[in-house]
Amino acid sequence: MALGLKCFRMFHPAFRNYLAASIKPISEVTLKTVHERQHGHRQYVAYSAVPVRHFATKKAKAKGKGHSQTRVNINAALVEDIINLEEVNEEMKSVIEALKDNFNKTLNIRTSPGSLDKIAVVTADGKLALNQISQISMKSPQLILVNMASFPECTAAAIKAIRESGMNLNPEVEGTLIRVPIPQVTREHREMLVKLAKQNTNKAKDSLRKVRTNAMNKLKKSKDTVSEDTIRLIEKQISQMADDTVAELDRHLAVKTKELLG
Repeated sequence: MALGLKCFRMFHPAFRNYLAASIKPISEVTLKTVHERQHGHRQYVAYSAVPVRHFATKKAKAKGKGHSQTRVNINAALVEDIINLEEVNEEMKSVIEALKDNFNKTLNIRTSPGSLDKIAVVTADGKLALNQISQISMKSPQLILVNMASFPECTAAAIKAIRESGMNLNPEVEGTLIRVPIPQVTREHREMLVKLAKQNTNKAKDSLRKVRTNAMNKLKKSKDTVSEDTIRLIEKQISQMADDTVAELDRHLAVKTKELLG
C-alpha cells in the first residue's frame, strides 16, 4: 500500500502535465521529455512548437485577389537619370483628365451647344473641331443650330461627324444651316449614353496602356547600366501607377453611369 502510494506520487505530476499539454492544439505545443531531477521524479514539459503555416481561406483569397501585397514608393529624383517618373505620372493623369472632359462635354442627359464643340470634322486642312468652322447656338430646348456659312464646303463633313459622334443625333440640313434636334430623354437614350461612356473609358485605358508601354520601353534601354533589382522596382512602380489610374478611370465611369441612369 505504501509502495503503491509512493509510485502514484512519483508519476502523478508527469501524468498531469502530459494530460494538460495533450488537450492543446498540436500547432501550439509539442511534448518533450526533460531529464531533470525535481523531487526525485522525471517531468514532461510542454514547449512551444515550430509555427505552423495557416493557409488563406477561399474568402480571404478572393478579397485579396487583384491587389498587390506590397507597394513601392520610389523617390522620382533618385531615378531621374533612368526615367522621368514625374513625366510618366503626368501623362497618366492627362488620360484621366481627357476622360473627365469627354464625359462633361459629350455625355449629358440634356444635349447642349457646348457638347458639339469638340466634335472632330474631317476637312481638307485635316481634322478640326466643329466650333472652329461653324457657329453653334441653341434655338430652343429641343433644337441646336449649326451655322456653316463661313465654311460651306465643310457642311457635308460636319453632318457626317455629328451623326457619327455617338450622341444619338440626327442632323437635318437647310443650305448651310444644320438643324440638330435634341433626342428625348428616354430609358433607351440613357442606356445608350452609358454604353458610350464605357466605350470612351475603354479608349482611355488603351491610351493608358500606350503610356505604360512607352515608359517600359524607355526603361529597357537602361538595363545594361542599371542593376536588375533597380529595374524591377521601377517596373513595379510604373505598373502600380497604371493600376491606380485604371482604378480612377473606373471610379469616374461608375459616377457617370449613376448620373446618366438617374
